[in-house]
Amino acid sequence: MERASIVDTLPVYIFDETNRLKLEARQAGRDVIDFGMGNPDIPTPTPIVEKLRQAVLDPRNHRYSVSRGIPGLRRELAHWYKRKYDVDLDPDQETLVTLGAKEGFNHLILALTEPGEKVMVTTPCYPIHRFSIQLARGVPVLLPADPACLLPALRETLKKVKPRPRTLVISYPNNPTTACVDFDFFKQVVDIASEYGLLIIHDIAYADLVYDSYRAPSFLQVPGAKECALEFYSLTKGYSMAGWRVGFCSGHAPVLNKLRRLKSYYDYGMFQPIQIAAAVALRDCDAEVARIRSTYETRRNCLIRSFKRAGWPIEPPRGTLFVWAPIPESVRDKMNSMDFTRFLLARADVAVAPGIGFGDAGEGFVRLALVENEHRIRQAARSIKKALEE
Repeated sequence: MERASIVDTLPVYIFDETNRLKLEARQAGRDVIDFGMGNPDIPTPTPIVEKLRQAVLDPRNHRYSVSRGIPGLRRELAHWYKRKYDVDLDPDQETLVTLGAKEGFNHLILALTEPGEKVMVTTPCYPIHRFSIQLARGVPVLLPADPACLLPALRETLKKVKPRPRTLVISYPNNPTTACVDFDFFKQVVDIASEYGLLIIHDIAYADLVYDSYRAPSFLQVPGAKECALEFYSLTKGYSMAGWRVGFCSGHAPVLNKLRRLKSYYDYGMFQPIQIAAAVALRDCDAEVARIRSTYETRRNCLIRSFKRAGWPIEPPRGTLFVWAPIPESVRDKMNSMDFTRFLLARADVAVAPGIGFGDAGEGFVRLALVENEHRIRQAARSIKKALEE
């Protein structure tokens, strides 16, 4: 007998459809230029890989680790926050290692959310930010990701929605919209959190990938933030370590302890050699991160120039691994984001992510990941130009 579960309430994952179309095109022998998934193509820096190799050869590192992360890695995270943001963290009480930010985020929402509880989250958004709430049997309350609209919408929601939500999920630089904020914006969020007793969960996954002299602030830089906020960070993007699954959660100790307790029932932590190598990444690889960031900035500039010549002008993002592009005006009235995604794949052999995959507010846009080199970017632009003209 078939049994219903919380999984049955989840919508069909739209990226399954786009992945199927890409696979069919490649099986037909077509050369697909793939901007669809933010999967870094730049190799992990050599010092990190070499440290992993050394650590793997030590059999003492093959035993169970600890779910909270080894002390050396948590200390390096605290040093990293101090060096980069002048934020003081207690590595024992205010930091936690997670199996990538996605795992940690899911388990944090599960640890905090009561069935039926309303949790505020911006949209469009990285899908797990919204659907982790649903998986915890909570109710997402959607707010605009646009920073100019978020603060008034947040105040209105806190005044009108009953029972009042206790948690807000935000992420800047934002995936998918690439929106960036300054320190004063975070200060206003902390003021609202203090006024209403909110917990803020901030995802800073793209803090390393910022351009044009912009520097992304940490939420924890704001005075009082550690009393009301947790922040997730990951080595996935800036250190090009997507498959390593190294994430962190830092900040408000009482709530962080709830995540620590829950994780102790779920896992024994990541493979210890990975943690040892991750400590080297945080301690010794600032220059490697700068090199990776420069590569993505060069690709961004190439894409913006090339696509403009192709008849598709796009605003250059100040941060993230992505470009958030409105559907070209010449076809905007004829295609939604999924139609346009299919059109680009069928007519130009170019794969993108449809904006609708990030929520209804993403309709009218597609997201392009900067994971192809400059030659491939220019090749894509030529194919798109031809497709749009035809």
